[in-house]
Amino acid sequence: MGTRPAVSETAEPPAPVDLRSHHHADVLDRAERALGVGLVRSGAVYGVDGLTVGMPTAAATWTRMQWRRPGRLNETAWTGAEAASMVTGVAKPAWLQSHMWVDPGRQLVWRVDELALVTAPVIGTTGGLTVDPDLPNSWWRSLADSLDALAAHTTTRVSMSQEHLTRRVGQVFQGVDTTIDEWTVAHGDLHWHNLTAPECVLLDWEDWGLGPRGLDAAFLWGASLRVPQLAQRVEREFAEDMASRSGRLARLLFCANVIRLSSRRPGPNALLAPARATAEALLRDLRA
Repeated sequence: MGTRPAVSETAEPPAPVDLRSHHHADVLDRAERALGVGLVRSGAVYGVDGLTVGMPTAAATWTRMQWRRPGRLNETAWTGAEAASMVTGVAKPAWLQSHMWVDPGRQLVWRVDELALVTAPVIGTTGGLTVDPDLPNSWWRSLADSLDALAAHTTTRVSMSQEHLTRRVGQVFQGVDTTIDEWTVAHGDLHWHNLTAPECVLLDWEDWGLGPRGLDAAFLWGASLRVPQLAQRVEREFAEDMASRSGRLARLLFCANVIRLSSRRPGPNALLAPARATAEALLRDLRA
């Protein structure tokens, strides 16, 4: 649920390319030639809606491929993994190399990144967790250490802007001052599909950059709401960040996003009731 900088708009944006069904063997062939490694295509793992694909290589590394329309490149997300290579002290896959090219036939720009292979499995799916993963204290300490090390870095990248937070919160809640008073460097997309165990490694660095203090804790808390004891554990582990004014606003943003999206998508949403209840408590505190 991070923010995206504005890009030039067209009247009718082209339909997205779903790599789960779109034939792209020629794209993989070019990636192999450019990177100098063989791709293990049988191990392909697709991202949400098939917009990205990752797969291991014969060199025991990992590749991640994505596409964008020319003129609609989000530079922050497009270069996230490469830019994160300068971040130290954080448990994340090392970035090795990348290759980009224009595909006139499909009217796309492709990017493939080669990263160090992470063997520990991800904790959750893109749909979220429904059971407690029962993570040990050492895992939580490792996550906290990584987030502390990340926060100590400086960057001009922006993960979550003031304007984005104010707009999204204001679409659902009125009469609340959304001014962020503490900013820090955040991962920007922290949820259980981007975390591994038993070794705690943070994956998917597209969105990292400056954000409100407590942003990562708020997003991980939101991703845990289907498992109340897990959400409570996140609150305990990151109590200081989540209790800060910026942390409360970050959590209110998550609640606003849940409520806003639920109003557009009919059907049950297990996150809606806890999001509404938490928002009521947060609003009382923020308006006091």
